[in-house]
Amino acid sequence: MPRRRPGALRARQKKTPVLFRSTLTWGTEVFPVPWPTRLDRLSRRTVSAVHRAECGRPDGGGLWPGATDAALRSYRHFLALPGRWLYPRHSVCGCPTCDVPDDVAVARDVLELVRLRLPPGARRELTALLAPLDEELERRTVPDPFAHRRPWRGDGWWHRRMYHESAHL
Repeated sequence: MPRRRPGALRARQKKTPVLFRSTLTWGTEVFPVPWPTRLDRLSRRTVSAVHRAECGRPDGGGLWPGATDAALRSYRHFLALPGRWLYPRHSVCGCPTCDVPDDVAVARDVLELVRLRLPPGARRELTALLAPLDEELERRTVPDPFAHRRPWRGDGWWHRRMYHESAHL
């Protein structure tokens, strides 16, 4: 009688993975909190720290589950646009979840907020990931000589770049 291979026995015992560990209230919405997923070019330990930073506060504190992934995708998408010079555009909506895909400065704000909330090891890894992206953003965008007159923009250097002319308010 043939013997079953150990891999075949283990395959039959596998359970379906749990995709959500709890629920999170953010504003007036309640949605499931996903387990940490893979973020491109970050270790599992850093991804777990990012997930804890995103879900750590009951009010959100400017973050939501998946904010880092959305901000990284938006940042990379903006830098992948063709052309020598890039001009960021202001978002129309005004809420953070809509602003991240539209405005690269808001995406960079989210990444900075996550970076400041991380423990030292994970912060170093995220900073190393952001350094070449920041260099390219600084190289491909034009500094705004009148940024000091616009105090509503933000404290980060990425807010002091020239925006697209049709987006001025």
